[in-house]
Amino acid sequence: MWGGRTGALLRAWGLWPAGVRGRRPLGCNAASLAGNNSPQCWNCGGPGVPKRGDGFFCPQCRALQPPDLTRDYFSLMDCNRAFGVDTAKLQNRYQQLQRLVHPDFFSQRSQTEKDFSEKHATLVNDAYKTLLAPLSRGLYLLKLHGVEIPEGTDYAMDQQFLMEIMEINEKLAEAQSEAAMKEIESIVRDDFEKAKEILTKMRYFSNVEEKIKLKKIPL
Repeated sequence: MWGGRTGALLRAWGLWPAGVRGRRPLGCNAASLAGNNSPQCWNCGGPGVPKRGDGFFCPQCRALQPPDLTRDYFSLMDCNRAFGVDTAKLQNRYQQLQRLVHPDFFSQRSQTEKDFSEKHATLVNDAYKTLLAPLSRGLYLLKLHGVEIPEGTDYAMDQQFLMEIMEINEKLAEAQSEAAMKEIESIVRDDFEKAKEILTKMRYFSNVEEKIKLKKIPL
């Protein structure tokens, strides 16, 4: 169904399926609250904060809590789990989280909080970079749906596709005018749009697959 050059492009990408005291936590959406539970605070032993949401600080003692490494990037960055992402909103969210957990704000805090801050910052940076770029976003979205391609896998790309890629690279190297550059850009952009369409369809198929799994669960 999704063959030809676009299918080869997706195979090449691996997309083919086979600190801060007194600060108020940010608001969170309903999806972020799924699976709430409140582990104890490492500092005061209080009920701590939900593993989902934006309460990164203990409500009792305001100590920074460890990051939830099981939380997916879309939830962390307050985005819908879809290929289409509002990059302006994503950037705003990134800046909000940076103001909450950046290590610079924890230089006078305990070593434990400093360590947690670095881990939070790394997680936020990784999430932002992954969701910002369409390619990494698509790969991550497929990974969440159980489709993961090992590094170095080329998925037996057909020779015709490889030749087309070589030709595009040659044209790019030889391009001397803005018109030539725009021509190459239009070719690549067209394939990106086709890939986006395919990933959108895959999202619906994935939803159907989840319903099938639920139907198979014995009552």
